[in-house]
Amino acid sequence: MSVSYKAEEQRASAYKEEFDSAGYTLVRGLFGAEEVERLRDHYMELRQRGADPHDFSGHEATSRDPLRRYPRMAQMHRWDDTSLRWLIDDRLDQVMTGLLGRSPYAVQTMLYFKPPGSRGQALHQDNFYLKAEPGTCVAAWMALDRVDKANGCLEVVPGSHRWPILCTEKADTKISFTDITVPLPDPDAAVPVEMEPGDVLFFHGALVHGSAPNVTTDRFRRALIGHYIEGEAERVAQYYHPALRMDGTPLELEVAEGGGACGEWTDGPDGPVALMTGTHTVTRKHE
Repeated sequence: MSVSYKAEEQRASAYKEEFDSAGYTLVRGLFGAEEVERLRDHYMELRQRGADPHDFSGHEATSRDPLRRYPRMAQMHRWDDTSLRWLIDDRLDQVMTGLLGRSPYAVQTMLYFKPPGSRGQALHQDNFYLKAEPGTCVAAWMALDRVDKANGCLEVVPGSHRWPILCTEKADTKISFTDITVPLPDPDAAVPVEMEPGDVLFFHGALVHGSAPNVTTDRFRRALIGHYIEGEAERVAQYYHPALRMDGTPLELEVAEGGGACGEWTDGPDGPVALMTGTHTVTRKHE
């Protein structure tokens, strides 16, 4: 076995160990600087064309709200070949195959611009929306800019991938562009993940995550995100059809109707627990 192959094998093992333990793993420099620059320029060009029927939310070029001037895009891979090629890139497939044990199915692309002065996104769990069954979804979140606390980097709750999908509550829309969030037994449990352009954060569909506002005056926090479901999944919510194999070919899955059981925090004898009505109780653990 060559030294380089052994080192790569050790890195893959470390990624899986961290993913299994914390619910996420950060792969540094998975995409090169020139690739990232081309992608950043590509999406800014698309955005500067103005309103597009594929926008996730309305585009208002003169709005006082930065997120209306630069609304996020979704499902670009259905009409943009650059997005499709990134979504099914071999490097993403190799990392996720190592994390999950088999190649995933691709179901979504998103582009967040997050310009200066814009709100963040309240804490949430992705599989609340995707409803992948059996198993879960996985995100590949790639930084197109340097991301840190000032411009609203992702914040994650380590180990929360072991929690059930939690019931939601009202979020503060002064600081979040989404109006729901999930409660935490420890309000300070989320930790920031600072990243450089080309870094990719892979995380589990039940991992609680979100981001704070971009409080800078001159820095975007652009991110390209792919959502995937585990290769044994049989169902996913209607919005995510058709799913794609990682060679780009479509496959037919069943439609997941509604959501599964959700959990609400309650006091237990050993600390906070997430009570799943009609099923079982899941205790929050730190490992």
